Amino acid sequence: MNTQITGHHVEITAAIRDYVNGKLERVTRHFDHVIDINVILSVEKLQQKVEATIHVRGKEIFAESDDQNMYAAIDSLVDKLDRSVIRHKEKQQDRRGTAAPTPEADE
Repeated sequence: MNTQITGHHVEITAAIRDYVNGKLERVTRHFDHVIDINVILSVEKLQQKVEATIHVRGKEIFAESDDQNMYAAIDSLVDKLDRSVIRHKEKQQDRRGTAAPTPEADE
């Protein structure tokens, strides 16, 4: 899994990079087929905004969050991504698990 973290009007420190990577481990724990993750941290006046795109096989999952605190925005973003990834995983399992019903020998 490749993780790319970029900043728009904000400097990406080692502490922020470690915090984001640590939080994103939760997403990869629930779904193993993550190809890459792009995270953009930005500051717009007093709002700290975080956007992320997760590329999985066959789909890209996007989420964004904003807050007055960067760490709170990251937490909120990871919660949203986690729910989206779990939903995607459940849909994949439903598609694979449901086969056409076979006719039973009821006679």
